[in-house]
Order: sequence, then C-alpha cells, then structure tokens
Amino acid sequence: MRSMFLLVTIAMSLLLAACGNAEESANEQGNGGDNKNAGDGSSEVIVDGSSTVFPIMEAIAEDYQKQNPDARVNIGVSGSGGGFEKFAAGETHISNASRPIKEAEKQTLQDAGIDYTEFEIALDGLSIVVNKENNWVNKLTVEQLKKMWSKDGGVETWADVKKGWPEEKIEFYSPGADSGTFDYFSEVVLGDAQIRKDASLSEDDNVLVQGVMGSPNGISYFGYAYYAENKENLKAVPIVNNDGEAIKPSKETIQSGAYNPFSRPLFFYVKNEALKKDAVYNFTTYALKNAGKMAETVGYVGKPESAYEEALQKVDKIAGK
Repeated sequence: MRSMFLLVTIAMSLLLAACGNAEESANEQGNGGDNKNAGDGSSEVIVDGSSTVFPIMEAIAEDYQKQNPDARVNIGVSGSGGGFEKFAAGETHISNASRPIKEAEKQTLQDAGIDYTEFEIALDGLSIVVNKENNWVNKLTVEQLKKMWSKDGGVETWADVKKGWPEEKIEFYSPGADSGTFDYFSEVVLGDAQIRKDASLSEDDNVLVQGVMGSPNGISYFGYAYYAENKENLKAVPIVNNDGEAIKPSKETIQSGAYNPFSRPLFFYVKNEALKKDAVYNFTTYALKNAGKMAETVGYVGKPESAYEEALQKVDKIAGK
C-alpha cells in the first residue's frame, strides 16, 4: 500500500513539473510571437515597412535563415510610413523605407527616446508602366504625368493627354498613402496637387501589377523590381529626363542617374539599442554584406562595395564591437 502511495506521489510530481515547463514554454513562445515590445530579450528579428524594399529583405532573410536554422526573421509589409509607425511604437527592430525618413517621423522617434541609424542599401528606378497592348504611349513627360494623376488635371481619356491618342478612359492604379513610393511620386510629380480620387490604391505592389495587366487602358507606378519580374506582361514607359531624353528604366540607366527624376535610393533603419543584441547585430551585418548581391538578384541595383563596407564599420561602432 505504501509503495502504491509512493508511486502515485512520484507520478503527480512529474505531471506538475511537466505542466509547469509547458506553461513556461508557452509563455516564451507567446512573447516571441507577439513581441509588442521589440526591445525585449527575444531572439526574433522583426522587420517591417516598404513594399519596394521587401523583395530585397525577404531574399536576404530566406538565405540567412537557411544558413542559421535557429534564427527567426519576420519581414512585414505596411509601407514606409506604416513601418515607421511600428518602429516608433517599439514593435520592430528594423524599418524598411523607399524614401528618407520625414521630419515628423524623426520627431516621433525622438519623443519615444529611440535612437536609430539610416543605411542606404540599394538603388531603384520608380517605373511607370502601362498594359502590354498599349501601342500608343511611346514616352511621357513629368508634366504629362502630373496632368494625368492630379485631381484637377482634367484628364479622363488618353486623348486628353495627347491629341491622336485613343479616346479610351484611363484606369489608374497607385500605391497607397502609407507607401514611400506614393510619397516619392507625389513629391516629384504632383507637387502641391492632390492625387485623383478615382485611382485604385493598394499597399501591395503585386495588386498594382495585376491591375495593369488586366486593363488595356491601365497605368501604374512602382519599384523597378516589380516591373523586371513582370516585364513580359507589362510595358515600361520611357520618361523624358532633365536633358530632354526619353529614357527607360534599366539597371544601367538607374545606376548612372540617366533615368531621372525617378532614380532613387532605398533604405533600412535600425534601432541603435537593438544592434547590441546578437540576433539583430548578426542579421544586420549579414544584410549589409549581401544587400548588393540580393538587390541585383531581385531586380534592383546594388551600390559600390565600399558603401557597404563603410556601413558595416558603422554597425560595429554602434554595437561596440
């Protein structure tokens, strides 16, 4: 009888210990998964922001995790503006952006006590695209683009843009207001004008690609990588540059700056405090070592190797390495 009691006691002790360990494990997994405060001790690296930068960072993260099976890198897409909001709220370690950080965003981060560092990781050519069946648009000027995309531009059909073009209603597809691409286009093209109200907006560039592919009279703009990936089904419009030449986006014209004013740098921003954590430091250094190669792989343009070497030195200094 005493032996039976002893066995029951041991069994209950083991069961309680197992439950306690399971609860502790569940709590750890919950903290790692939700990670509302990315400054905690989680080994997960959390990245969010620009849909334009996403293909580069996704490729880097996939390669990094293959070489580091225990690593966890979570890449989100909420647009450059949405990414900075999460960055300031303490939800991310790294924020991708297809434009420089704005003064108001800098102030928000300062108010939150967050120090950060900007890294330029690649070059992009914002591509203006139309449907593959469009055989009348052979070039566009920035002035024509402004007239087309402005709310008060008075453009409804292609004939409104240029005499002799079809009297067919244009369908407009634009990145959403949280997108750095939207901000860049607004700054370069629209100026003080507002974007037209009938444009279909989406933070997902793949939705824009599908929109133009499905519309013979569609037009859109997005990062060069999305055009390069779909160039068999889309037509890139040559843009008249500052020298009066009509230039198509390509790796060569983007890197040389001939594809102006739509050649632009791409960025990611890293919290300085987060760089002192091994998980964030290791991923950031890997990203900078491989950003040029990965940018070329997914359709963007890499920077000179010396630029990445300088960035790596900056990371080591911040991390105290």
